[in-house]
Amino acid sequence: MKPLHLLFTCEHAVNDIPPEFGAYFLPHQDVLNTHRGIDFGALTIAQHLSKAFSLPLYAATISRLLIEHNRSLGHRSSFSEFSINLSQDEKERLIQTYYLPYRQSVQQYIQENIDAGFQVCHLSIHSFTPIWNGLPRNAEIGLLYNPKRPSEKALAKRWQKLLNPTARTRLNYPYHGDSDSFTTSLRKLFPDDEYIGIEVEVNQALAGDPEKLNDTMTLLETTLKILGG
Repeated sequence: MKPLHLLFTCEHAVNDIPPEFGAYFLPHQDVLNTHRGIDFGALTIAQHLSKAFSLPLYAATISRLLIEHNRSLGHRSSFSEFSINLSQDEKERLIQTYYLPYRQSVQQYIQENIDAGFQVCHLSIHSFTPIWNGLPRNAEIGLLYNPKRPSEKALAKRWQKLLNPTARTRLNYPYHGDSDSFTTSLRKLFPDDEYIGIEVEVNQALAGDPEKLNDTMTLLETTLKILGG
């Protein structure tokens, strides 16, 4: 069995818009400052884990509303309603300047560590809104994985057991783990015994409270150290 090597990424880290595209969002600043523009708390969590394990963090530097780093380029959500009407040259500039370099750098990091004899455990850090369509979401942490990948399934279930006594943790909630995402695309490149892709979803009710956020980050860190040990 290969040793695990952790990888931390954050695809919805910020709601920043580069100056050259700023005019498109002048009427939509309110949307940028909602969960649609940024995963609140996700970058803080990812930074904490990266520092705790002395590992690099790969984080998107522009808002998902400009280009969606967590979707395939052909996906209907790769460009939002605010960027779908950009010119083809502008879209290509976003792809070549932000999207592809981000994805390629992560892919290269994975390959380097696989070549070094590790099984890479990629943790893609996100957060979700406490209320959706008027209904409360009844979990504090969600772990998204592909049930057809034995390593992912085993690790997600082990981690859930470690987390559950402190924070209600559900598997493949509030989204499906095999839906289009960065981890989904990477699974097509790397086999199960080389790559584990888990999307970590934290309820923004925790992420928005400094004390609860700190407790959650500590919990994720301590349980990950147990998993890795």
